[in-house]
Amino acid sequence: MGLLTQTIHATEKVLIGGVEKVALLPRGAVLPARIDTGAGFSALGVSDLKVEGKMIEFRLPGRYGGSTLRLPLAGWRCIKRADNRCRRRPAVEMDLCLGNVRIRTEVTLCDRSNMEFPLLIGRKALQGNPEADFIVDVSRSFTVSLNCAKENLP
Repeated sequence: MGLLTQTIHATEKVLIGGVEKVALLPRGAVLPARIDTGAGFSALGVSDLKVEGKMIEFRLPGRYGGSTLRLPLAGWRCIKRADNRCRRRPAVEMDLCLGNVRIRTEVTLCDRSNMEFPLLIGRKALQGNPEADFIVDVSRSFTVSLNCAKENLP
């Protein structure tokens, strides 16, 4: 009778605060982000948004480099507002760096110019990551250092 073995890959527990620095890869633009586990989707504040067929072009906020990005449109997402009505937003797939964890996630694009933070990280970006289980302590801020692919960070 053979021996049954099972390999268990433990994911790292990463403590993050309610606000963290996040890098957009591969551009390396570093933005402060509000970690919001109550929001399903992540949202990035952009300007000059243009949808051209299956591609979308937009500009990052000027104080974070003002780069223009052109990415494939992942689709349109319904984001519920406080009054329970739906607001349709375009979404793109992006790589983000949070601490030493590279996250591939869907991000909706919108105008966040009146918000304190240009990036909101929702729970879908934090869940199911094979590299880390995130623990959010909202009483803390800026708890992790950016360590993903140092060559891509400013």
